[in-house]
This record gives sequence, structure tokens and C-alpha cells, in this order.
Amino acid sequence: MIQYIETEHGIDIVYNERIIVRHTTTQPSFYLGTGNETIDSFCGNFKIEDYLESRIPLKHYTRDQNTVYFHYNGLSLTVFFKEKQGRLFMTFSTEASVNRFWLRLHAEKEESVYGCGEQASYFNLRGRNFPLWTSEPGVGRDRNTLTTFYANKNDGAGGDYFNTYYPETTFVSTRKYWCHLETFAYAEFNFKPQNYHELHAYEIPKMMVLETAPTFLEILTQMTEYTGRPPQLPEYVLNGIILGIQGGRDTVLTHYHKARNAGVSVSGLWCQDWAGINYTSFGKRLFWNWTWNQELYPNLIHVIPNLEKNGVHFLAYICPYLLENQSLFNAAEASGYLVLHPEGGPYKVNFGEFYSGIVDLTNPQAFNWYKDVIKTNLIGLGIKGWMADFGEYLPVDAVLYNGVSARLMHNAWPVLWARCNYEAVKETDNLGKIFYFMRSGAHGSQKYATALWAGDQSVNWEKHDGIPSVVPSALSTAMTGILYTHSDIGGYTSLHGNIRTKELFERWLEMSVFTAIMRTHESNRPNENFQFYRDDETLVLMARMTKIRVMLKPYIKHLFDEATLLGYPVQRPLFMHYENDLTAYKIQYQYLFGGDLLVAPVLTENAESQAVYLPNDDWIHLFTGDTYHGGKVTVKAPIGSPPVFYKESSEFTPLFEKITTEFKTE
Repeated sequence: MIQYIETEHGIDIVYNERIIVRHTTTQPSFYLGTGNETIDSFCGNFKIEDYLESRIPLKHYTRDQNTVYFHYNGLSLTVFFKEKQGRLFMTFSTEASVNRFWLRLHAEKEESVYGCGEQASYFNLRGRNFPLWTSEPGVGRDRNTLTTFYANKNDGAGGDYFNTYYPETTFVSTRKYWCHLETFAYAEFNFKPQNYHELHAYEIPKMMVLETAPTFLEILTQMTEYTGRPPQLPEYVLNGIILGIQGGRDTVLTHYHKARNAGVSVSGLWCQDWAGINYTSFGKRLFWNWTWNQELYPNLIHVIPNLEKNGVHFLAYICPYLLENQSLFNAAEASGYLVLHPEGGPYKVNFGEFYSGIVDLTNPQAFNWYKDVIKTNLIGLGIKGWMADFGEYLPVDAVLYNGVSARLMHNAWPVLWARCNYEAVKETDNLGKIFYFMRSGAHGSQKYATALWAGDQSVNWEKHDGIPSVVPSALSTAMTGILYTHSDIGGYTSLHGNIRTKELFERWLEMSVFTAIMRTHESNRPNENFQFYRDDETLVLMARMTKIRVMLKPYIKHLFDEATLLGYPVQRPLFMHYENDLTAYKIQYQYLFGGDLLVAPVLTENAESQAVYLPNDDWIHLFTGDTYHGGKVTVKAPIGSPPVFYKESSEFTPLFEKITTEFKTE
């Protein structure tokens, strides 16, 4: 299945009838070199510049069976090719003192590429270069907007199209293969050239793995067999919406009862300030000492089981950082469990007007200690879910217990953090009963992160950082093997004049019905932004949309089963089920919710109608009952009746028909 085909000027290495490496003396497939990077950071934003000292093309090669030696001027790279369990493995080694690596994979002009973790600006990665480094993605992420202009002017935090919480050196090609480069070092995947993809890393990677399949569904199955899959989400997420509310027990219960009395189906209360509040100029932050704040949430240990009698679960928040001079920080410092500063003592990271220490997850004792914090302070209290935030801030000059450079551990940090949460849940026999959701990730998150959320979008309609950005975010993570994703209903970041409106919240709400999890967020400035509990009309809409969500439970449970058994993501690109439809590969603001529902969320302000592309099939509008037969159509899109279509041939058609009958609009 591996072929080595000698050509006039080099060699083609072919796997399963696909050219993987096309090496010639004029266009070598491998380069080695040296460089000296500088990495500056502030509040999770990183500026990386490389002084490249050398980049040597390995023009020549010799081969000994499955080992190919690429070399030039005394510099050599050994590449061993092996097929194992239906996958192609390429392992790399060199005796040279180098720290830069380039691999060019053969590409075709019309090829498209998807994945590389979470990419919020562009779903098809072809034609662009993607630095892969976990960080804050920035505010606005588009230098042509005022949001980004002011974010850069005030904080240097505007970001760009490639900035992401969750980078991964894994992608899927329309040549029907998935590929993973095994490295956590800083990397850049350049998909600009027409005839090759250039994979660049700041180290010699351990290996590359590549696997082919006849369909994209099979690609995802095979990829997630390799990466691992998360447990199913708890059934309670199918029973309505998780309300993100803060302010203490009395405030939370007041808003909850108002929602329930309005007919809203509530499955959870997410109270991220369970450990207390820390007010800064950014807005309402949390008190990063992860213990129950009994003044803010009195009698919580009895409130939680009383809520569960009504099918409502309590969710919280935690991150791997500890507020300095507080009880958990002091305990970790006394035991030597904190990441150290190169000048000595705990490394204290500036999170904007407060400093926190970092639990050293490379220290097995610290890892187990923090796992016990989760078991005792969250699970032991009866908490059934939480946001596992902030995996992307590890400073590159930090001193770690395992002795590995923080520059190489930075991208791996979110996976360590995910594994800490995973083991805490697993060891208490709560997989499938408790879940946590993360924004940062890397290779390994597929198994250890029970769910992702899209991060801190701006509370506006901007393409690169507002409501539109959550759709390509979901699709790109889907093509990286992440099965469950969602977003903050209404967005989060309210800065530089961006204030959430009622319309934005309601459009986000109706879209979220058709994601793995429905969950609201008050934003970083709750008092200034629209909140559902202040508007009776929105509560009526929430009742409508959550009832639809509950009616969809058998179908969504089916999607969860597919995720577990087959590795299919809940949200899918159109081409995953319509591979022969060339237009489907260009769509990034619509998605399939499973195989039978097509969702075209309204992502523009003041829209009364929506243009939709339907693949060649028989489709029925979920809210009007009108039938369509593929192609471009324009439909009315009143709030509460978003453009959602089901396949007429679906086995769930009787269920969808019931929804149409009960919630039909003209």
C-alpha cells in the first residue's frame, strides 16, 4: 500500500493511490534549519517573531526499503515509512543540531482543507497560512473593524483571523485523508501554494500519521478511533436550556423561577460566581479560589438536591489558576505544586488587575492534588457540570516540574488540564453523568474534553468575532474530531461600545436549539447588556425554543449515539453527507445538525428573510411545512422560526412533522 515511484528528478511516495510526498531536486519535500524566536505575551495574547538563521533544502535522497534519507551538504533527515492498522506513519530523526522543520505534502489545485482545531474566520483553510499556538483569539479579529482597532489601541488584544484557543496540527483533505503531525511546538500550516501544503514546526516532530477513507464520515470514524472519543453528554442537557445566571443564590433563584413560570424548559443553572466575584475594569470577573462562597450562595449544599428534584442541575466554574494569597494558592505554594518563575518563587500571571499562580500539571503530585480539589469542592458539593476555563495562558519562560521547556509545553497545556478534569469525573464514576466544557484544546482534547464551547465572542454581528464566527468554529472542530460543541447564547465580550441587543440574543437563542448544548451567558458586563430575565417577550420566545428542543430529544439522543459509536460530530458540514455537491464545500455559515436537519442560522442584523443553499434532496421547512428540492432559495425568517429544514426521507420525519404542526408559522 506504500509505493516508492522513482521519477526523472526525484521520487513520489504514494499511499492508497494518493501521492503523499512528491520530492524533486528543485522542489524538495523536506527542509531543516535553525531559528531563534522571541515570544512576548500579555493577558493571553502572544506576539511571536522568529529570527531564522538557516533553512536548508534537502535536495537529494537515498532509499533503503521503507527508509528514505533526505540530505544535502552533510545535513540529513531519516524518514521511516510504515503502515500500521490501516494508517501511514512517517517517523523523523536527525543527528543535526537543528530546531526548525518543514515538510511539504503533495497537494492538488482544486483541493480543499479543513480542521486545524477551532478556526473561527475561515472553514476552508486553503489559500492561507495558519500559525498554530493556543492563545486568546483577540477582540474583533479583523483589522478593518473598529472593535479590533480599539482593542489593539488600548490593549494590543485585537487578534487576527488565525488566533485561536484551540489549534491542532491535524487536518482533513478533500483528497479523502486525514493527517496529524505529532508536535506541540509552535507550528505553521501553510495552505497557500497550489501544489503542496507546507507543515512547519519549531522542533523535529516525532512523527506524522495519515489515513485514507472513501467517505468523510468514515474519515471521522477512523480519526476518532485514533484520537479517542468523549463519553456521551448527560441526558439532562437534552431536557432544555442551561441558564447562565450570576449574583448569588437569591438572585439566581428569582430569575430561574421567572423563567420556569414563563414556560421555559430549564435543565441547569450555571452559576460561575459560585466561588465569589472579583470586579475589575474589564467587568465582572470571578474570585479564583475554587471553594464554595457561602455568603453569596448560602445553604447551597441543600439547594442543589432540591433543584434536582425538578430536573434542574447546578453547574459551576473552575480553571487551573489560583488567586494569589488565597487558601488554595497558599496550600499549593506550601506543597511546591505551583509553576515556578525563572527568577524563583511561584510564577504569578497577570490576568488584568489581579495575579494568579499556575498549578503545575506536569507534577504528578500537583496533578492529583488538583484533581482532588475538583472531586471534593465541585463533585462532592453535588455540582453536575462546569466550565473548565483558561488552558491557554502558560508563559513560555515558566519553569516546570517535568523539566520540559514551557515553549514546548504551551500547546500541550490544555490537554493536561482536560485530562485532570476527565480523571476526576471518571474516578468518581461520573462519566456520562457530569460534563465540563472547555474553550482551549490541542491533540488529545477529543477524548479528554467532554465538550467545547466556542469561547468569548463579541456581543455583535461581526463576521470574525461575533455570532457568525461560531458556525465555522463548530465545523472546523468537527473536522478535527471534536464531537460536542456550543457557544454562549448572546456572546460574551462587551467592550469598546459593543452592547448586546435583544435581537442578537434571540437569534443566538434560536440557533442554539440545534447544537449539542443550549446555554446562556450574561456577558462580562451583565448590567449593561440585554438579559432574558428583564424581557417578558424574550421569555415567551425562550419557552417556545426550549419546547422545540425537548421535542427533538429522541433525534438529538440519536446524534449522541452516533458520536459515541461512530465518531460523528453533532454539527456537520454539508459536504459530509453530500460529497458530490461541489457547492457544499464552499458553505461555512450553514450546517447539518446530524444527517437529517439543515440549519441556516440568521447571522445578520434586521433580517426578515434568509438566502439558503439546499443540497440536491427533498427538504421540508421545519416551521412552515413548505417543500423544497435543492438549490438556492430565499425564505422568510421571523425570529423564533429560523430557516431549518428536514429531509423528507428521514426516519425521524414523524417527529419533525409534530414540531411543524405545533409551532407552524405562515
